[in-house]
Amino acid sequence: MGYPDQRFDVNLSILFTELPLLERPAAAAAAGFTAVELWWPWIETPTPPQAELDALKRALDDAGTQLVGLNFYAGQLPGPDRGALSVPGAESDRFRANIEVAADFAASVGCTALNALYGNRVEGADPAVQDALALENLVPAARAAHRIGAILLIETLNKPESPLYPLVSAPAAIEVVDKVNAATGLGNAKFLLDLYHLSMNGEDLSQVIKAYAAKTGHVQIADNPGRGAPGTGSLPLERLLDELKDAGYAGRVGLEYKPGERPSAESFDWLPVSARAAG
Repeated sequence: MGYPDQRFDVNLSILFTELPLLERPAAAAAAGFTAVELWWPWIETPTPPQAELDALKRALDDAGTQLVGLNFYAGQLPGPDRGALSVPGAESDRFRANIEVAADFAASVGCTALNALYGNRVEGADPAVQDALALENLVPAARAAHRIGAILLIETLNKPESPLYPLVSAPAAIEVVDKVNAATGLGNAKFLLDLYHLSMNGEDLSQVIKAYAAKTGHVQIADNPGRGAPGTGSLPLERLLDELKDAGYAGRVGLEYKPGERPSAESFDWLPVSARAAG
């Protein structure tokens, strides 16, 4: 039991960001990790040049790292945006333009989880219209994921840091998961259970795990307060991950924390080197 019993991956959009994108897979590998995940790396465009996609694939392959999670285009993230798919107008169009691009890239590197951030509420827009647009865009995203043998992830964020994001509870995200699965009949929409975000929302984490482990497709962690490495805050992350395993979750755990002032490579002292390679 405990951390050595888990399969971890490193989110290269929040860790190793002191390095250029194409150097981060090798840095993660040098720290002992074999699996990584990414937010959509090209925040300015949903359709980057093929040469840039090819370069990222080479960097992952050369480092021997497996990409296990990728966000669809999500606007300015990091930045003010929290996704594009429910935002009427140009952003929604960009999300749709990105669906097949992201799915094809994921397929090229063997990535089997695609995360679709819902998007913020827009002043003056009817929330019901935004929710209808979200479902309209999530259905083809789920189908594209299914085409490449992947799951579609729906994530809860936290209200203090994302006050305009509507999915700020586990039940809210689960409701969207169920709607997408009902609309497609594919059953490949899953919950992205982020223990940091849920704790910031004040949810009963053990209860969430019991209720939704069966619908969970991916887990992410950071400690609270501070969104730092495990052990820098007060969350009982080791126990909670054991509870997830006991509840039947057998997937990977994404490290999505801020390394603080030190280099990212020095922020993993809580995890033995022998436990970093994801089988």
